[in-house]
Amino acid sequence: MSPSPITEFSLNQDGHLLLIAGPCVLETRELAFHIAEQLCNIASRHPVQLVFKASFDKANRTSIHSYRGLGLEDGLKLLDAVRSEFGVPVTTDLHESHQAAAVGQVCDILQIPAFLARQTDLLVAAAETGKAVNVKKGQFMAPWDMKHVVEKLKEAGAKQTFLTERGTFFGYGRLVNDMRALIEMRSLGVPVVYDATHSVQEPGGLGSQTGGNRAMVPPLAMAAAAVGIDGLFLETHPDPDKSPSDGPNMVPLSELETLVQRVLAVRAAAQG
Repeated sequence: MSPSPITEFSLNQDGHLLLIAGPCVLETRELAFHIAEQLCNIASRHPVQLVFKASFDKANRTSIHSYRGLGLEDGLKLLDAVRSEFGVPVTTDLHESHQAAAVGQVCDILQIPAFLARQTDLLVAAAETGKAVNVKKGQFMAPWDMKHVVEKLKEAGAKQTFLTERGTFFGYGRLVNDMRALIEMRSLGVPVVYDATHSVQEPGGLGSQTGGNRAMVPPLAMAAAAVGIDGLFLETHPDPDKSPSDGPNMVPLSELETLVQRVLAVRAAAQG
């Protein structure tokens, strides 16, 4: 299956894998800059189009006491600083319609969380910024139902839409990946991204926190590459076990380049 073009956003890097990577949530300027620098170094050595990702607010944490981030104003200032310092596109997720305009002033891609994939007002507000919109498929949605998401964004004037697969709820506490979803969503005429780190989440698996199994990230990422993806989403941290959010499913920063190399090799083989 040949890749769908991401022509407008790929900045003429035709055929390159879109790599959306960064920490789950913004913590400090020093940490964000360190991760961004390492990611840019990796991107300079491989055929990828890097987008730095980090959340200014994790509004859907399991516990009310969990760390949520820097907030909209300070978070966007830091994302803008990363963008300016490293010359790299940035993205973040938004949870409410009124946040879209501010996020659109800084970010190159606006990300819609999976739990909010059906929220029409949020989708319309994101589309109206004129920026690319990446929607994560709801864990409760069939891949073919994402056609309604694509239609909403198109009707609202979105210039560019991506869809991201991040697993489907299976019973309690685990997610399962049906790789056929990648093919089915790509048939909607939009590029498809695979979120390898959120796919190994175990929601509520640590009681008041989300658990996960990062050991499963590489095999799932390579499986998705074999099926055919246009982009890969990976959350990473120098010390995931000390991250205040999603540590169990994040890739250690020191291991990220090896994983990217393996995924690119599989993708190249699949493309013939």
